[in-house]
Amino acid sequence: MPEPTDRIPPEARDAVGSAAGGAAGLATREAESLEGGPVPGTARSAKARSLWTDAWHDLRRNPVFVLSALVIVFLLLIAVWPSLVAGGNPLQCDLAKSQEGPQAGHPFGFDAQGCDVFTRTVHGARASITVGVCATAGAALLGSVLGGLAGYYGGWWDAVLSRLADVFFGIPIILGGLVFLSVVTGRSVWPVVGFIVLLGWPQISRIARGAVVAAKQHDYVQAARALGAGDARLLLRHIAPNAVAPVIVVATIALGTYIALEATLSFIGVGLRPPTVSWGIDISNASTQIRNAPHMLLWPAGALSLTVLAFIMLGDAVRDALDPKLR
Repeated sequence: MPEPTDRIPPEARDAVGSAAGGAAGLATREAESLEGGPVPGTARSAKARSLWTDAWHDLRRNPVFVLSALVIVFLLLIAVWPSLVAGGNPLQCDLAKSQEGPQAGHPFGFDAQGCDVFTRTVHGARASITVGVCATAGAALLGSVLGGLAGYYGGWWDAVLSRLADVFFGIPIILGGLVFLSVVTGRSVWPVVGFIVLLGWPQISRIARGAVVAAKQHDYVQAARALGAGDARLLLRHIAPNAVAPVIVVATIALGTYIALEATLSFIGVGLRPPTVSWGIDISNASTQIRNAPHMLLWPAGALSLTVLAFIMLGDAVRDALDPKLR
């Protein structure tokens, strides 16, 4: 009596193998997990290279990715342990040194309050990067879940989510920040993170929805469905791994944008507030003294620009590696 998996016609196996980047054994692995046994004739040792393996192979040889990754690792390091680079207290100031230029032990000079600009620039990385990372993670998670469900199920769920996303797309970010954050009394990073997530998830949602709609039409998904896979299994095992690449690219680029948005909101006075140390706050304080002490503006603005540029370059490198059309 033939095995149950022998009923899978050869042309179905070939169709599955041609989809999903040449994953020729996906239908057979699905049959194993659903029917409880290995499929005869499968060669596990001949494992095909996946999209992620090829992407990592390309990224390691991309100087743009290597350079931006090194800059980001350094920024993350000083954000977690700023004392490794600057051992002083960013809130300890001496008015007698107000607006003084660089000197021994203080390479960036002093601001209008007599605070060390180097120490504040290093410590300011923590708040800015925390806002960027947390806001990106929140927007990516919320947008991926809502967009993925809308793309998979369609119908009224897709219509409601699409119209809701249109509403949030119509809100200007700066105007929304002025309205939302002006009524928040907290001085921590979390109100800013919540506001960015609130206005940032629709972009990720549309990307995730389009990726899921395209992925669920592939032959390997239809083969898994024919073998009895449920909705949860199809979404988590087959569709999500093949639809997450564009979300990662957009989220990586958006991270740098969110850091710049936090600095903008802090600059106009509705984002982070003292005593929090932030690049946006320091840029706002230095903007009125740019003629007398340009060093007050140069260093925090330069750190902000370098951080945003590093994340955008990283996102571009990841996009080039994950998009087969650009190979």
